Amino acid sequence: MIIIIIMTITRTITMIENLSLLRLMTWLSPAFPVGAFSYSHGIEHAIDQGLVHDRQSLEDWLTDLLGQGSGWNDAVLFAQSHRLAANGGNAFAELSELAEALAGSRERHMETMLQGEAFLSAARAWPHPALERLPRRIATPVAVGAVSAVHGIDLKAALCAYLHGFLSNLIQGAVRLVPLGQSDGVALLARLEREIQRCSQKASRSSLDDLGTCAMISDIMAMRHETQYSRVFRS
Repeated sequence: MIIIIIMTITRTITMIENLSLLRLMTWLSPAFPVGAFSYSHGIEHAIDQGLVHDRQSLEDWLTDLLGQGSGWNDAVLFAQSHRLAANGGNAFAELSELAEALAGSRERHMETMLQGEAFLSAARAWPHPALERLPRRIATPVAVGAVSAVHGIDLKAALCAYLHGFLSNLIQGAVRLVPLGQSDGVALLARLEREIQRCSQKASRSSLDDLGTCAMISDIMAMRHETQYSRVFRS
């Protein structure tokens, strides 16, 4: 009897883990209707200015975003939102306002807010009563963190998937603009795996006191992109 119970519990846990994986794959897929492909996060202007011009310079740029740039801040906000939702809190509007304040340019503000609102709208295909606590206007990391939590998805796993999706989208934009080959993009994602894990581990233990960036060139490129004469992306 004990063996049967253990086997049943094990199968149940496996099914839950598989369901979590399926949802993460769907929510953070390029096909999920948030319009992520429209944004370059300022990289388009960095390429225009010659700051990003090959695989190595792109890797350095993305590593800085994760370590001390907007990627890090998003990871901290994601973790805070996940914990807030998991504990039944409702201060999501305040957290989203903080995310808005940390957006260093008009386009980055548009990027995080429009994608966050689109994500929350699409995620309602998986109904949950706790989603009603979330404000309609919501930043992307706050939205994805909260939705992951209310569906019982582990924080570290959700963070890894979120950061992977963030970097993958930027790499695909750079593949078109530098240009780089698809094989370069895949190789770069492979090289960034440890950085994604490191950032996820650190952010999962973070608090809002850990917010802060020093990736100033990235912020400047995002600001200057607003007046770039010819451009493909919205940010």
